[in-house]
Amino acid sequence: MSATTVQTRTEPATATLKLHSSAEGKEETEYRYSHLLPFFSQDHYPPLTPFEHIDPGHRALNHSNPRSFLDSATQITELTPNLGTEVFGVDLRALDSDGRDQLALEVARRGLLVFRDQQEFIDAGPDFYREWGSHFGRLHIHPTSGHPQNYPEIHLVYRDANSSFNFEIDDSITSTVWHSDVSYELQPPGLTTFFLLSQPSTGGDTLFTSQVSTLKKLSPQFVAFLKTLKAVHSGVEQANFSRSGKRGGIVRREPVENVHPLIRKHPVTGEEALYVNRQFTRRILGLKREESETLLKFLYDHIDKGGDVQARVHWTPNTVVLWDNRVTAHSAIVDYGDSKQRRHGARITPQAERPVPALEDLDLSF
Repeated sequence: MSATTVQTRTEPATATLKLHSSAEGKEETEYRYSHLLPFFSQDHYPPLTPFEHIDPGHRALNHSNPRSFLDSATQITELTPNLGTEVFGVDLRALDSDGRDQLALEVARRGLLVFRDQQEFIDAGPDFYREWGSHFGRLHIHPTSGHPQNYPEIHLVYRDANSSFNFEIDDSITSTVWHSDVSYELQPPGLTTFFLLSQPSTGGDTLFTSQVSTLKKLSPQFVAFLKTLKAVHSGVEQANFSRSGKRGGIVRREPVENVHPLIRKHPVTGEEALYVNRQFTRRILGLKREESETLLKFLYDHIDKGGDVQARVHWTPNTVVLWDNRVTAHSAIVDYGDSKQRRHGARITPQAERPVPALEDLDLSF
């Protein structure tokens, strides 16, 4: 394949990514997933409205064998004792409704599942992606990211030699930013599906951490205090990043701030998990500014340093990863910039319930 350059073309209605051959100036046709390149429409969406979410994992609890969807697996490896399972031999695309319910339950229990050799799933295309994700909840449309043209429910990450359409802050000594996806929404995501369409030859891994295990590291007395607290999660900074002309320069829905408990309970497993993240959590309500900043810094540092509760996913071609945003946090590793190679991924992001406080009847108003 010839060397490529990437340009952003801005028109009155849309901005879209085009690939061109640097040698001949002709549009590149070799890239297999050019139809899934980032597109930035100037559509504007109204605020999201609340909805009732019923987690499909609930149904799997009544199955005689809730792990039968793994019966065809040729290899199952636990990445760590408490987080992450790698699976070979299971065709995700072939799972029926019961199998998808069981998948949701297993992701809730293990936090992270890594499925190898999923080319048929990845090549099934955006209509299938939407159908797949809709089984697990109402599909989220990201307010600022690029998406395949006509498929706003598919969130794209994209970086190559000349462009980045990701929410990346350059003035930091590290690219590691732990977060739970769009936690500023009233009903943030639950089970999330992600895969790479193109990847660098080395680097670009993703780190995950178990927020269940992170919480268990803390003393019972301290956890009891944290259960009484709630925090503001904000999408304002992310929106302002795009409004400054970065990422694609588009804000399709006005940013929101919502209040969530510091410790939430999973609706299916009942497990409790820490629910703060450096990217979107802004302040703890009811505490003075210095108290909030000190406590959040301690919790962020605790998450950052918890190598014994983390797992690292190394991307190989045709890998599909699923995680539960309610009980995990993650961070991309942007260590491949000097290679000038493309990293192009797609995320299917169903929303779930409003976070359930571990402390019953905790007031979640501002």
